[in-house]
Amino acid sequence: MVAVIPMVAAGIPLFPPSASSVSWRVDRLFFGLCAFSVIVVGIVFFGNLYFAIRYRNGSHADRSNQIHDSTPIEWTWTIITAIVFFGYFVWGLQPYFDDFRPPADAMNIYVVGRQWMWKIEHPDGRREINQLHVPVGQSIQLNLISQDVIHSFGVPAFRLKRDVLPGRYETVWFRPTKPGTYHLFCDQYCGAFHSDMAGQIVVMDGARYQQWLSQVRTSTPMAREGSELFRRHGCVECHKPGGRGPELSGLPGRLVHLSDGSVLIADDDYIRESILAPGTKLVAGYPPIMPTFQGQLSEMQISELIAYIKSLGIEEQEVRPQ
Repeated sequence: MVAVIPMVAAGIPLFPPSASSVSWRVDRLFFGLCAFSVIVVGIVFFGNLYFAIRYRNGSHADRSNQIHDSTPIEWTWTIITAIVFFGYFVWGLQPYFDDFRPPADAMNIYVVGRQWMWKIEHPDGRREINQLHVPVGQSIQLNLISQDVIHSFGVPAFRLKRDVLPGRYETVWFRPTKPGTYHLFCDQYCGAFHSDMAGQIVVMDGARYQQWLSQVRTSTPMAREGSELFRRHGCVECHKPGGRGPELSGLPGRLVHLSDGSVLIADDDYIRESILAPGTKLVAGYPPIMPTFQGQLSEMQISELIAYIKSLGIEEQEVRPQ
């Protein structure tokens, strides 16, 4: 406590600001757990102190009615403890489930972690390194992957932390509620310059965000970059309608029947694995003729290919006659 007072006097906050739609839920759960822990510690401490004083050596307290065991007492404290812990479990379910269910209108942004930086690409092709500009009030879904070792994407002000793994996509979402600049850290030790792997999340109101968009150099959208990669590597020859490979239009989210009889849902991880190790999960009815692109594409290029494949069904819906 003595060390805390100078920190408060110096203006150093004890807790990061609360700047996302879920941060208050996380804080409420955290302080609820702390309050319950303090109550339990207080009961145990002062109970021990009371009995230590009352029944100290030489005291005249009555010791004739000692209780060695009591089934009702055992059942009582066991049931009360179970109810309390189950209550906290149920309380924590809502923010946990919300963390894995991004809203349908969330803006998808791809993030690649590598020693020792964050490479970020927006759907319209705008790219950033160690900075992410987003509008306030807009739900943001981050598609995270590592190019080398395990990293961890952490934003304390949003109560957000997600491990970033090589070879597998992880998703996390947030909705910023306050304009400002917030710290972005790598919360997993990732090598000699781990401490340098930091950045900023810049949350802006609508007018400032539009001004930022107008000032940043326009890049080729991710789907268009992916389209060029698709054409350059000759993918269109096999994956066109009636080709030797399965058609990709409307693939994301669709059930895929494999040659071994199993069925899976085509998510980002499945598409990525099909690009890098096409022989692992063969689609039923198609021969294993697709070459591997392992080592030929960067993680960001794979993300651009996935963005292009996701756009195929959407493009068809936009041009379909009404």
